Order: sequence, then C-alpha cells, then structure tokens
Amino acid sequence: MTNLKEFRLMDGRTISCTSAAEARMLWVEMSDEGFYRGAAATLRDGDVVLDIGANIGLSAIMFADTCPGVRVIAAEPAPVTFECLARNLGTHVPGSVPLRVAAGRDRGRAQFTWYPRASANSGLYADQRTDDKATEIFLRNSGLDDDAIGVLTNGLHVGEEIEVEVTTVSDIIEGHCPDAEIGVLKVDVERAEMDVLEGISDTHWPRIHTVVAEVHDLDGRLNEICDLLGAKGFRVHARQDRVLSGTELNEVFATRDRS
Repeated sequence: MTNLKEFRLMDGRTISCTSAAEARMLWVEMSDEGFYRGAAATLRDGDVVLDIGANIGLSAIMFADTCPGVRVIAAEPAPVTFECLARNLGTHVPGSVPLRVAAGRDRGRAQFTWYPRASANSGLYADQRTDDKATEIFLRNSGLDDDAIGVLTNGLHVGEEIEVEVTTVSDIIEGHCPDAEIGVLKVDVERAEMDVLEGISDTHWPRIHTVVAEVHDLDGRLNEICDLLGAKGFRVHARQDRVLSGTELNEVFATRDRS
C-alpha cells in the first residue's frame, strides 16, 4: 500500500493524496475559470453530480463548494486513489457517495493500469509511451526546458496492473439516484470516455443536464462524442487548452436548457 500524503489547499483545508505535486496541479485546474467551473455554475440545489473518474475527489469538492445543496456520487476504481477519495469526501463533502468502480459500456471486470506517481493518468486504456509524450508536451508548453522535463517524467508512468469492477452510468443512477436530476455528469477516464457515454440508457439521458468531459481525440473520437451529445439535445462546445496543444487531449462542455 502506498503511503498516503497530505496537501493543504489554498483555503487551508487538508486533503489526502498520493502526490502533493499532482494534487496542487489538479486543484489549480479546478480553481481556473474553465469548463469545470462552467459546469458547476449550472447546478441547482437537489441536483446529483455524477463524477466519473473522480481520482482523489478535488472536482467533487469544487462542485459541492459551488452548490452546497448538491449530492455527489463519485466513482474511482484504483484502490489507493479510492482511499484518498473516500477520506476527502468524508471530510469535505458530507452526504456524498464514493464508489470503488470504473464505468464503461457494460458491467463486468477489466484490467486497469494504475500509475502510482501520476494517478490522474491511470485508466483502462493507459499507454505509457503516449502518456509520457503528452506530459512532455504539456510541460514544454508550460515553459519548462528539456532537462527539467526529463527529471519530472523519468519513471512517471510506470504502472501497476490491477483488476477492477466495471459498471455503467445507468447502473449507478438506478442504484443510487433513481429519481434525481443529474445536474452534471463529469467524465475524466483517460480514453474510456466513449465507453462511459455509451453505457447510458435512452431513459436516463433526458435527466442529464450538463456534461463536462476530457476527451482524447483518437480516430475522430472528439467529433463522435460531440455528435453523440448533439443528438441527445445538448449544445456542445469543445476546446483545447494552449498548454495541451499538440496532444490528443481536449475538453468538451455540453448543456441544455432547464425549465
């Protein structure tokens, strides 16, 4: 078992994490006025947030901070990361539900690659070479030189293979919030985003009001996901942050009017 660490957020709250540097980066992402913040602004009291690929729970904390009347259901399959998630939600997001599970097209079991030094890049479709390259590009776009990049990425994506439970978003809805409005569905699952969306039944889509997702644009997947969301009645916006230029990583924000 990896020793858990603690990280103090800028507001003084302490969270559990596997890497303080990674936690700092993730919290800055949650604090920026980006698509995640835009999704949080659409929430209403009584909504459910489905946080798929919750990692250690920083996005869940941000959603609950923005709209304290929401209920967060957060899914994360990696055991060590899930332990951080459960601790952080228990401390900072009362009434939330942490689930140790991955989401996909169908329920079952699957092999999952967990990166101890880069937990947010772990996933069912993790690829060390591609993940190394994306991180190198991100760091170079952020202004670091090659020597610093080499130090930071050396061994960063050495993974451990584990078997995890897989369920679907529709199963989560039926099991934990069968009558609730899904104010935000957040998807950050490292190349499994289409699997997650295809695991939502036609009966549940009308109850989902906002989708915010990280999308890996492989073989036209960004257009496929935008088209799928558009067909479900969402207004869809996609963008790529400047520091991710040259990588497959994009953000998608999709919303629709509520009565």
